[in-house]
Amino acid sequence: MKQLLYFVLITILAVSSFLFIPVQRLTAQEQSIIILPAPQTDGGKPLMLCLKLRQSNRQFSSEKLSLQTLSNLLWAAYGINRPDSGKRTAPSAVNWQNIDLYVATADGLFLYDAKQNALIPILKEDIRALCGTQDFVKSAPLNLIYVGDYARIPRGTEADKLFYSAAHTGFISQNVYLFCASEGLNTVVRASINKEELAKAMKLRPEQHIILSQTVGYPPK
Repeated sequence: MKQLLYFVLITILAVSSFLFIPVQRLTAQEQSIIILPAPQTDGGKPLMLCLKLRQSNRQFSSEKLSLQTLSNLLWAAYGINRPDSGKRTAPSAVNWQNIDLYVATADGLFLYDAKQNALIPILKEDIRALCGTQDFVKSAPLNLIYVGDYARIPRGTEADKLFYSAAHTGFISQNVYLFCASEGLNTVVRASINKEELAKAMKLRPEQHIILSQTVGYPPK
């Protein structure tokens, strides 16, 4: 009888061990990474019409952009369009790719990861009000923050690094303008930012420098 009970006990333990195999747990950050839908890279208005419609607009609805629209926007801005080489929709000198594209929404601050087509959480706080001096930045659904990482430019003076970072940002910003013209979104690029305050809130490294910010959203209804 004892042998039978011992056999049953061993069997139960073996089955339990099989059923409850430990699963590797993701870190808190990995659990909250937002994987965006695959960007839709066809369709949209013809290029010449987008150029005709391209303009700055400072009026925005508070309506959130869908994840699909956000994915399309970020890919158009600075996504990888040649997977074999990792090159992007915007050019950069020597392919340094030294611009980090941050996304500020009501849900917090995120870093766009082009390789994963994902949003990496940076802050849980809503810092949109720090993204510019104009009132509309506080309620517009999306503020893009262009940050130049001088550490990725291995040569040249500080002035050279600023020049390259500004040029790279200009290319990305224009991509955003053209996407917005195609999709009927409003946008405006801005330099009126308290960069020191915003950089502190974003916890940027000394080598990271805010270049510009750009607000995106639907026209007011």
